[in-house]
Amino acid sequence: MDFYTLLLATVAFLLGGILKGAIGAGSPIIAVPILSMLYGVPFAVSVFVLPNLVSNLWQGWQFRKNLLSLKFVLIFAVAAGIGAGLGSIMLSALPADFLMRIVAFVVVGYVAFKLIRPTWKLSPKLANLLVVPAGIIGGILQGVGGISAPVTLTFLNALKLSRLTFMATISVVFVAMSLVQIPTLISVGILTPERMLLSVFAIIPILVGMPIGSWIARNVNVEIFDKLVLVLLLCIALKLIFLPNQ
Repeated sequence: MDFYTLLLATVAFLLGGILKGAIGAGSPIIAVPILSMLYGVPFAVSVFVLPNLVSNLWQGWQFRKNLLSLKFVLIFAVAAGIGAGLGSIMLSALPADFLMRIVAFVVVGYVAFKLIRPTWKLSPKLANLLVVPAGIIGGILQGVGGISAPVTLTFLNALKLSRLTFMATISVVFVAMSLVQIPTLISVGILTPERMLLSVFAIIPILVGMPIGSWIARNVNVEIFDKLVLVLLLCIALKLIFLPNQ
């Protein structure tokens, strides 16, 4: 790992932390595609797993009093954990180019949905019917590509929760997925001791970025920030689709 790629990887985690601090979630949607470009999807998913766990434990504890209905959150978290386990097994079995394109198309899908249906809303009754499939599908995407946002974030955003309730709830779901991913990725040989060490160090830029993101949320127009993030994601996704090995 040369200095340039190490610097780029650090910036990827820093940007992920900034996004998480600003909106409460979404750090993998930035960090994982950039890391996938550099080192491949299995590396990206495995190295991101500890920063994801630690940052969400911190955020979840910080906003624990704002948690959504405990029953609903537990169902969502357990379903997401099951999906993450299945996705992690798939990650070990699928070809590298195919995994790269999964990440790319998941990112494109997320950007497209954000642009086409920004005000999509779910009723509580429909949310209760969809919580298990949303959790499982989101977990599979998290396991196989490190990015569950197109399902998990879209689902919770559609409930029109307050910012603090959203942040508390999504943190529990991400913690559940990470706790399943870690032993599964170790067992299939993807989370090696070297990658575990890199994952520990990657916690630092994520935690540095989160307060910066919080400042942005308080002082910068969030809609402009959101659009800049979408443009960046679209550029990354197109690169992964058309130039995966360059």
